Amino acid sequence: MVEAAGVRVGWADLPASVRLAVEEILGSPVVEAVSQPGGFSPGSADRVVTADGRRAFAKAVGGSLNPQSPVLHRREIAFGAALPPVGSVPTLLGSWDDGDWVALVLADVDGRHPHLPWRRAELEAVREALEVVADIPLTDGLAQLPETGAGFAEDFAGWHRLRADPSPALDPWAARHLDRLTAAADRGEAALAGDQLVHGDVRADNLLVRPDGSVVVVDWPWATRGAGWFDRLALLVNVGLNDPHAPLEDLRAAWLPEVAADDVDAVLAGLGAYFVDVARRPDPPGLPTVRAFQRAQGEVVLRWLGLRWGAAPLGFRA
Repeated sequence: MVEAAGVRVGWADLPASVRLAVEEILGSPVVEAVSQPGGFSPGSADRVVTADGRRAFAKAVGGSLNPQSPVLHRREIAFGAALPPVGSVPTLLGSWDDGDWVALVLADVDGRHPHLPWRRAELEAVREALEVVADIPLTDGLAQLPETGAGFAEDFAGWHRLRADPSPALDPWAARHLDRLTAAADRGEAALAGDQLVHGDVRADNLLVRPDGSVVVVDWPWATRGAGWFDRLALLVNVGLNDPHAPLEDLRAAWLPEVAADDVDAVLAGLGAYFVDVARRPDPPGLPTVRAFQRAQGEVVLRWLGLRWGAAPLGFRA
């Protein structure tokens, strides 16, 4: 099992100006900060407690750690401010941006990440939360969200890049089915058309299970407008990542009965194109573990497509 975990800085490592900004948002000095596991941002991610007893979640990152990470935090600020106060999404308390370092402060969620391998009750609770998310009206600040398919168009073109620049590590099954994979992925953008809210990065480390079993979907920089079922399909990829024997087809049939088989194939082929292609690139600055995680997700998607198409892949060669 490959964990979704990178290398973080802690609260004490942040510039004093960032810590002060978070404390000003909270209205009291931070007296305790506990770094949280999971995720790939090289920035901080801390549950904090203030001198007056207030609890919150604070995360911050600067361009020196990774030039793309502040961009993602700014997106999350914009989208987070627009999310309505429903139980399945976090509440943004405030933010700070000095042009380099960007910080978000959110209401603390009394919860933990799901158990892995996945347990059926928690899996169903996440499915229910994702259905709530998909039904959030796209009004006010959410009205101008970009389209899901357009956001994935470049990623889903990965099979074309592998054709132009073949990889000796490409799974033999994928190499034999490259024409079909490419054609399917080319339909992925259209398959994701829709008018529902899409989180776009659903996996265990972006989910919190409360003591009552309900679920909060966190980390929102990739929010888009499209086919709400995409998040449930992405969740099943995470299920397969953490349990190679998980009944993905049974779960898909139960969760996505309204989605055409060709659309499922198109999006899975598109995700495979992205994961397999991007995993062969050098590690991004400050993210030394992300390529292994992407590679593992690519293996899950290819294995799943192989089962759907009648011949499971053997796995990547070393």
